[in-house]
Amino acid sequence: MTWQDYNEFMSVEVGHIGSTKILMEGVLGTFGVFLITFISVKIWRRTILKPRIIMNKIDEKRRISIFLIVKYIGWVVTILIAIKVLGFNITPLLFGSGALLIGLGFGLQNIFRDFVSGLFLLFEGSLKIGDVIEVDGEVGRVKEINLRSSEMITVDDVTLVIPNSKFVSERIVNWSTDNELVRFEVNVSVAYGSDVDEVYRCLEEAMIENKDTVAKPKPFVRFKNFGDSALEFEMIFWSKKGFIIENVKSDLRRTVYKKLTDSGLAIPFPQRDVHIKGLEHLKDLKKTTEQ
Repeated sequence: MTWQDYNEFMSVEVGHIGSTKILMEGVLGTFGVFLITFISVKIWRRTILKPRIIMNKIDEKRRISIFLIVKYIGWVVTILIAIKVLGFNITPLLFGSGALLIGLGFGLQNIFRDFVSGLFLLFEGSLKIGDVIEVDGEVGRVKEINLRSSEMITVDDVTLVIPNSKFVSERIVNWSTDNELVRFEVNVSVAYGSDVDEVYRCLEEAMIENKDTVAKPKPFVRFKNFGDSALEFEMIFWSKKGFIIENVKSDLRRTVYKKLTDSGLAIPFPQRDVHIKGLEHLKDLKKTTEQ
């Protein structure tokens, strides 16, 4: 193929949109731009998620947020370049984007708010993939953070799709920290007259023996209160198993119950004395009726 044949091939008109002609070179150029971006995103993902020298100093969850930010920005720039390569003038589009955003703000307030909230989440890093969070009483692990919504997997393996604006405007509990250690507590009640020192020993041993509690900070027992029908204690411990912490608490309660039972310590149940007023009048009425 000669250079002239190549130019003629590239100048072939594929179609037109309005007054703009779509040439073969524009179509191939657009394809090339998208292909380069696709490959670049793959390379960037491999580089940042499997670091070697520099990126290993950045937290893994934070690296995912950085990857998503660059990915979204890269695709926006790619789309603008592709429009330009096809032969369209993107200057009016850029100048009109302000008016478009204002229109979106008024016409699609919820969607636009979720979109902006998604950008805040990615740039601030307050919520990262893998974090264990509590939303409206549901505890789960963040699976995906997209521009409009995020996905959370609950302890029951149910996927919840949550609008990003909820994470920005409402109170969300994030159980994940830098070292992922979170403090938890389990309440235990024993009957009055129980040996308090023996109770302390049973509760402390239960926390130390549990494989899902950590040794440092050291777990401890707190004498909480004199209840109506029992002595109330708190088991304070730290764990990295925030996602399945209810299972950990269940294991602790089972161990505590066994240790208290073996030590002859009773876990009381609420008791109430009921006095019925006027019962003596019923007895007098019965005697009168019998006579």
